[in-house]
Amino acid sequence: MNNIFHYTSPLGGITLASDGEALTGLWFDEQKFYPHDLIAKSNESELQVFTQTCNWLDTYFNGKVPDFTPLISLHTTPFRKAVYDILLTIPYGQTMTYGEIACILAEKQGVEYMSAQAVGSAVGHNPISIIVPCHRVVGANGNLTGYAGGLDKKISLLKLEKYEV
Repeated sequence: MNNIFHYTSPLGGITLASDGEALTGLWFDEQKFYPHDLIAKSNESELQVFTQTCNWLDTYFNGKVPDFTPLISLHTTPFRKAVYDILLTIPYGQTMTYGEIACILAEKQGVEYMSAQAVGSAVGHNPISIIVPCHRVVGANGNLTGYAGGLDKKISLLKLEKYEV
């Protein structure tokens, strides 16, 4: 059974999801790709992973770099998992382009070319926003592009990290 918990952030409501042990989802309420069906079939619960995630979010929204990461579990395709693994390497306050991620993936997979658009689709479907920092991915030349939670939230998150927007 899926479990959910609601967190109130300075940028609005956030819904957390867990399989009972690990964090499986973190979405701004009503963002693009918000899992309405999953939420409707889940129980409101207080779990240790939710407490840890709320502590992580409290630290983050207070402008500090969290020194721990709650246990996460990404239930997704191998391609998307590979993209999310790269997102987890982007340091706080820094960005990476979709093209750079595509090049890293191509090299890791031993192929000549990887589509930046395919990377963009994977980034947009990230089920664990903020902790898997999809907001740190920008377009070519550093252009701020879409964010499932809304471009205003992406800008706020980057500013919180003291990134020059």
